Amino acid sequence: MDWGNVTAEDLIDALREVDWSSPPRPLSEFFSRFTVPRSYAKWNSRLKCNLYYYRTNYFILIIFILGLGFLRRPVALVAAFMTALSIAFLNDSFAGSFSEKVTRSVRQFSPHLAAKMRPPLTPVLRGRPSAKRAVYICGRPRWVFLSIFSTVSFILWFVSCGLLTVLWALAIGLLAAISHASFRTPNLKARLNTFREEFRAVWRNYSEL
Repeated sequence: MDWGNVTAEDLIDALREVDWSSPPRPLSEFFSRFTVPRSYAKWNSRLKCNLYYYRTNYFILIIFILGLGFLRRPVALVAAFMTALSIAFLNDSFAGSFSEKVTRSVRQFSPHLAAKMRPPLTPVLRGRPSAKRAVYICGRPRWVFLSIFSTVSFILWFVSCGLLTVLWALAIGLLAAISHASFRTPNLKARLNTFREEFRAVWRNYSEL
C-alpha cells in the first residue's frame, strides 16, 4: 500500500472502521529502530503507516499519560474515561463489540431485556443488504450513547476543573505519538499486516454482496 497517496480523511475512515480489539504491538518492536525521514514525502507516508499499524499502542500511551495527569483528580479521571469512551464509540468495530458484550452479560439474568437490546434487522434493497448500515449500541442508535456520555463527561469536567490539565496531558500524549510515528522506521511486518487487513476488508465487502 502506498501511504503517500492516502489522504488524512481516508486514514480517519480506516481508523474508524478497523478492528481495535487486536492487542498492542510488543514493546521490543515498538521501540526497535528509529531513523530520520529523508524527505517530506517519506515522512508523510511513514507517519500514516505507523499511526495505522501502532494505533493500539498510541491509544494506550495517550491514556497512560492522561492517567498520570489525573492522579490527584479522581473526578477528572472519570471524566477522561467517559470522553475516551465517547470517542471510542465512533469506531464501528468497538461499538459493535461493546454492544455484543453488554447484551451477552444482560442475557445471563434477563433474556427478555437482552432480546430488546438486539439491533434492528438490516434493510434489504433489491434483494441485497444495504451497503450503508446504521450502527446500534444495545438496540439504540449510536448517537444516543454519544450524547449521554459526552454530556456526562462535560459535567464532570466542569465539576473537577481539570480541563486545563487534560489539555496539557493530551497535547503531550499526541506529541509523543506523532514523534514516535515520525521516527519509527516502518518494517516489513507492518507492510504485510496492512496488506492482510486490506484483503480481509475486501473479502468482507465481497461476502456481503
